[in-house]
Amino acid sequence: MPHLTSTTTYSPSTAFRTGFGIPGYAHPLVAPIEWAELTRPGTPLHWVVLNVADGPGSRPDPHCLEAAGRLRNAGVRVLGHLDATFGARTFGELISDAHRYIDWYRVDGFLLDRCPTERTSLPEIRRTVTTLRAVRDDAHIVLGHGTHPYPGYAETADQLVTFSGPWSDYRWSQVAEWTADYPPDRFCHFVHGVPRPHLDEALRIARWQGASTIYFTDHTDRGGRTDPWETMPGYWDDIVSRIGTGVSE
Repeated sequence: MPHLTSTTTYSPSTAFRTGFGIPGYAHPLVAPIEWAELTRPGTPLHWVVLNVADGPGSRPDPHCLEAAGRLRNAGVRVLGHLDATFGARTFGELISDAHRYIDWYRVDGFLLDRCPTERTSLPEIRRTVTTLRAVRDDAHIVLGHGTHPYPGYAETADQLVTFSGPWSDYRWSQVAEWTADYPPDRFCHFVHGVPRPHLDEALRIARWQGASTIYFTDHTDRGGRTDPWETMPGYWDDIVSRIGTGVSE
């Protein structure tokens, strides 16, 4: 996975508040424990992505509606999953999916997954984000690039996912210099395959690279054959307690 590099060391923000962005657990019938755990009081959640069936599905799902409702009643922001397929999906398809998420699940915003990163794609993403904000007041928009995009994307959405990948890449990754112009709450990191003994190291990397929304798991993608985000990490209680008490430098 490519990374833009920086030769400059940045100090962490004193207002850094780490919390979870849940990329999307499996369907509530498949992962009931995971969804129930998210409503536990005190869990440091920034938002949870609802992905019904590679999007909102073809009809309302009562189980997903119930899960989303419990989260929203607990004060947790719920985002609908929109797959941009690196620019291959049309504007109309994305907005149609967004309307279904709003009508059926009353989502609070959207994760635009597999978002393009190139400067040439920025105008179309701006158009999409502007329309999403028009159809859902105060929509929280996350662009799921998975790597550092052209800097102009940072002015388009509330947050950018600037890393999504394995621990073997993350532990040697470097931050793009332009990210220093923005606060940590603008950036998200999703890392799979993080061993329990390396949790503190992973949290330090997120802190020093300036990402306040994170999701770390010990599950892997098995070479792209499985989704590492579908189930809760084996050390969930451990990482919740570490983030809840703050991350030491």
